[in-house]
This record gives sequence, C-alpha cells and structure tokens, in this order.
Amino acid sequence: MNYIFGQSWSGPYVFGIILIMIWSLFWKGLALWHASKRSDKKWFIAILILNTFGVLEIIYLFHFVKIKWGELW
Repeated sequence: MNYIFGQSWSGPYVFGIILIMIWSLFWKGLALWHASKRSDKKWFIAILILNTFGVLEIIYLFHFVKIKWGELW
C-alpha cells in the first residue's frame, strides 16, 4: 500500500477525493467563466482564491447571475 503522511491512500478515500475535486472544478470553472463574461472582477478574484467546494460558486451563479438549471448544459 502507498502511505503518505501515515495514511493509506487506497480504496474509498481516493475515490472520494477525486469526486470532490471534479465537483469543485466544475463549479469553479463555470463560475469563473460567467464572472469573466460579466466583468465581475471582485467575484472572479474571490472565486479564484477561495476554495469552498462549490458553495460560493453556486451562490454566485444562481443568486447573482440568476442562471437556471437548464442553462448549465
């Protein structure tokens, strides 16, 4: 087994970390794209720097940009 910092990095831990990374990357990318299109420099910087696992990005997209679920795809 591979041990990093005394922890085994196999099995469900790796799968969970990969899922969180994909989830966060999707929302961060979408929010950054909309912030740059709208020239929201403050939001762009906040979203770029803060890692909130998609929470800040989702709030920005649905509350401030006011996109709907159908517009995501």
